[in-house]
Amino acid sequence: MQNQRVIEEVEQRCARDQLRLTPTRRRVLELVLQADGPVKAYDLLDQLKSEQPNAAPPTVYRALEFLLEHHFIHRLETLNAFVSCFHPRHQHHGQFLICEECGTVKEMAENRLSEDLARMAREADFMPSREVLEVYGICSRCRHAHKAG
Repeated sequence: MQNQRVIEEVEQRCARDQLRLTPTRRRVLELVLQADGPVKAYDLLDQLKSEQPNAAPPTVYRALEFLLEHHFIHRLETLNAFVSCFHPRHQHHGQFLICEECGTVKEMAENRLSEDLARMAREADFMPSREVLEVYGICSRCRHAHKAG
């Protein structure tokens, strides 16, 4: 249900901002949304090839670039993988909590943190090109599993 809501929000934003959500871009977005966790570009390519045998790496990379540029997905820098954005209606930077045990990723849409980082960058006369904040640790489910075991 959440995946369908995200697709609808992306479609609405594309219509509003006159962006081309091609069938391939949409399909790559759907594949990222369907993934259990972070997904790598070549995994997306393998899935796409099962449907479109002529799909090549540039096809996936162009679709990913479009989706990233418009903040419909996020790239986890340290994992070199992609996760869906569950707030595509609003452009924002992502902050992520990544479990080192099970690999789950939780997006934190915290505007204050981004605003503070932007202010600190301005004060340092620094112009950031992108912002990715990844915090690694152990999620509550894994912590509770350790206590029970």
